[in-house]
Amino acid sequence: MKITAIEAIPFRIPYAKPLKFASGEVHVADHVLVRVHTDDGVVGVAEAPPRPFTYGETQRGIIAVIETIFSPQLVGLELTDRERMAALMGRTVGNPTAKAAIDMAVWDALGRTLGLGVSELLGGYTDRMRVSHMLGFDQPAAMVDEAERMREVHGITTFKVKVGRRPAALDVAVVRALREGLGPDVVLYVDGNRGWTASESARAMRQMADLDLAFAEELSPADDVLGRRWLVSQLDVPFIADESATTPAEVTREVLGGSATAISIKTARTGFTGSQRVLHLAEGLGLEVVMGNQIDGQLGSICSVAFGAAHQRTSQYAGELSNFLDMSDDLLTEPLRIENGELALRPGAGLGVEVDEEKLRRYRTDL
Repeated sequence: MKITAIEAIPFRIPYAKPLKFASGEVHVADHVLVRVHTDDGVVGVAEAPPRPFTYGETQRGIIAVIETIFSPQLVGLELTDRERMAALMGRTVGNPTAKAAIDMAVWDALGRTLGLGVSELLGGYTDRMRVSHMLGFDQPAAMVDEAERMREVHGITTFKVKVGRRPAALDVAVVRALREGLGPDVVLYVDGNRGWTASESARAMRQMADLDLAFAEELSPADDVLGRRWLVSQLDVPFIADESATTPAEVTREVLGGSATAISIKTARTGFTGSQRVLHLAEGLGLEVVMGNQIDGQLGSICSVAFGAAHQRTSQYAGELSNFLDMSDDLLTEPLRIENGELALRPGAGLGVEVDEEKLRRYRTDL
């Protein structure tokens, strides 16, 4: 079970519907396919999504750090040496999605080697998750139409609504239109991507107080330390720390400092090994947890559901697992399907998915 090679393959797939939000917008999936090869002939796979507006990573940067730093460090280690791998990669600052993709590909290779599913190895709590769909910036009628289509076609009844525009009345109108159009049984929560100030956030939340929101996420910057603490103290819904709390240390700081009361776990930035550390800390602190989405493709989404379904706390709420529906194509041989509002694990060893080599040749950008 020794690692013999690590590949980092760039690919580019356009989005049929771009996602727009307060900190940026995504029109094309310029992602990196990571493959971990072993001396047994097993190949584990995962996906790294560069998000320069959140973590500072780029596609070329991910490839460079994997090829020049991480691969030389990890080749020759056993698949079970995950703590050693984390320690070695931890010497390099940043690069969260590059590290996470390697970690998840290692878990996939381990599962394939042992003949067990990754979700079984991680915990095996359930075999599926309810799905939350992310709604990006648009006109109120268009966002209501998209939500209604997701409910009708895929059975999705939980929606994360991107907010953070100025004036805030634009987003308040959207959320109100969604509640009025979808009815009282749909779960709605908002994500500001740090777009508002603390005072703007508090005012907008007061204006939406009658809309039965489940959560509020990253409405204002965490670096506005006193403002964020003041904002969280004003709210009567859990405040989710996402990009401000990506490590156990950051979670501890944000929560004990009064700047968050819940967290988002994204396997795209903490892999499976790091995500378990964050999850276990959240359990110890009594925090509510949602499974977030890094605008992942199908490979990234199956990683999220593998982790989320493995644990009781991460499967309690609907996970953000549907952004791949906005892509024009994907790399898997068998596309993922959301049915009755749920995304199920794939049967089989590892992650249970295979990369379509013909599609990879079509979309890779290094040949």
